[in-house]
Amino acid sequence: MTQARLLLGDCREQLESVKSDSVDLIVTSPPYANQRAATYGGIKPDDYAAWFLPIADELQRVLKPTGTFILNIKEPAVNGERHTCVLEIILEMRKRGWLWTEEFVWHKKNCYPGKWPNRFRDAWERLLQFNKQRKFKMNQQSVMVPVGDWYENRMRNLSETDRVRDESKVGSGFGKKVENWLGREMVYPTNVLHGATECGNRQHSAVFPYWLPEWFIELFTDPGDVVLDPFAGSGTAIFAALAMGRNAIGVELYEPYFKKLQSALEQRTQLAI
Repeated sequence: MTQARLLLGDCREQLESVKSDSVDLIVTSPPYANQRAATYGGIKPDDYAAWFLPIADELQRVLKPTGTFILNIKEPAVNGERHTCVLEIILEMRKRGWLWTEEFVWHKKNCYPGKWPNRFRDAWERLLQFNKQRKFKMNQQSVMVPVGDWYENRMRNLSETDRVRDESKVGSGFGKKVENWLGREMVYPTNVLHGATECGNRQHSAVFPYWLPEWFIELFTDPGDVVLDPFAGSGTAIFAALAMGRNAIGVELYEPYFKKLQSALEQRTQLAI
């Protein structure tokens, strides 16, 4: 039976009790800059990278060499301009040995319209993928999707180029052979994830939609693996991991959220003492 381990307190300190190289997937969304002041302190954008990097160092220690770190994060706009705090984090993490492997985009299908004097409302968020080495666990076939509406028109009349490997014109080494997808019912997804936000907040100020950690757990872990969320909140990633046959570790700073999550897990008898 899978189990969850909960830790109450600042993840910079609580992660010290987690063994090195013991976690298969970290999927988390820390409090964004200038937000959640009542519960998490509202870190200022100019201080955000300095606040987050010691946490990233601990995450690097506990993550297995074959593991993956998915960071859901978003930079604020300050004085009508996007802040660079997320870019600063990426650059500093790379200096510390992290590989910035991929950037997924979460398109929020149910985002409502809005604007500011110089921009429109965001309907997307970043999901940054970091790894410790170039070869890591990735179950790509587990997240394949139906071929889609593009197939019928695109595959009806294949050109000569479609029937051979068409090498990239910029010399990147990448290429494609469109003919390979003939007769396929399932294909690989893109790095844009389309899904709704969480509407019922379950008494939490920023809840993961359940499908989001679930998708990454499916892609980057196997049953019995360990999933860590160092900003556990309402525990969406924890519950998704358990439901999928994975073990989970959650760290939560805000005690009311911690107690609510602890109670929910105790009712499921899946809380590790």
